[in-house]
Amino acid sequence: MESSLGPAFLVRDALASGMTRGQLRRPRWDHPFHSIRAEPDLLAESGREERIRGLARAFAPRLGTGHVFSHETAAVLYGAPVPVGDERIHVSALGDAAFPRSRGVRAHRERSPLARVAEVDGLPVASPPTTWAQLGHLPVDDIVAVGDFLCRVWRVGVGRPDPGRPPLATIDELRAAASGRRVGASDLRAALEWIRRDSWSPRESKLRCAILRAGLPEPDLNVDVRDASSRFLGCVDMAYRRLRIAVEYQGAMHAETYAQDIERIERLRAAGWIVLQVTKDLLARPPELRARIAAALRARGALIR
Repeated sequence: MESSLGPAFLVRDALASGMTRGQLRRPRWDHPFHSIRAEPDLLAESGREERIRGLARAFAPRLGTGHVFSHETAAVLYGAPVPVGDERIHVSALGDAAFPRSRGVRAHRERSPLARVAEVDGLPVASPPTTWAQLGHLPVDDIVAVGDFLCRVWRVGVGRPDPGRPPLATIDELRAAASGRRVGASDLRAALEWIRRDSWSPRESKLRCAILRAGLPEPDLNVDVRDASSRFLGCVDMAYRRLRIAVEYQGAMHAETYAQDIERIERLRAAGWIVLQVTKDLLARPPELRARIAAALRARGALIR
């Protein structure tokens, strides 16, 4: 009887199925929201993004007609690299639908006639373009990073995952979704100009924003480098191809591939490439970052002010 209710269910549905209030008070159930009971495994994940996904699945039985997961919660459900400030889930009421009020929920009203709804793992979610347009309250670099993720073209290449997978949105779709009255409309418009279709991570997105903000030439993204005999040397985050300059972001995740990264960088340098490595600390010092890249460009004969 209990298994037929699913991993999360309304108390009224459980009572209607024959469960007693005593059974519903047993420690085996989590109480993530008012009138909801959930299997503990649903919320057992320790990562914040996984926790948000579990909370969305737990709240799903309480969604009413015209309710969709939105904003940061929708972005997490799509797998987008969005900063998550707390564990409250975002739910939007479309048009004049009843406002979704509950502890642990941030409720919104979505009135844009361009808003669209999609489905992720059986959950109603604001479409990728609509979700992006709801994030105008974030810093511009974060808006760009989410846009890069949604518009990424999963092209063929050495070691590239999911080649041929369609992007979740196009830049034109983001532009259309952001039209009209939106929170942070000016930041959304600014971010649109910096979104690209071949960025692989939010760290790369933020590094590219810093390069553009510094007035430096825009590099190509995720470039497969080969030597004169067409031997594959490696893929670099960013490159000034003609000048043979690579810019690599080295984050904590690279600790697991430290040896491979060292070998790749040495192959590039042996082939005559200048390789600039950027850390989180350097990214936080824009003047120094600009100076290093500008010096490399000048060393190759580029005219940089």
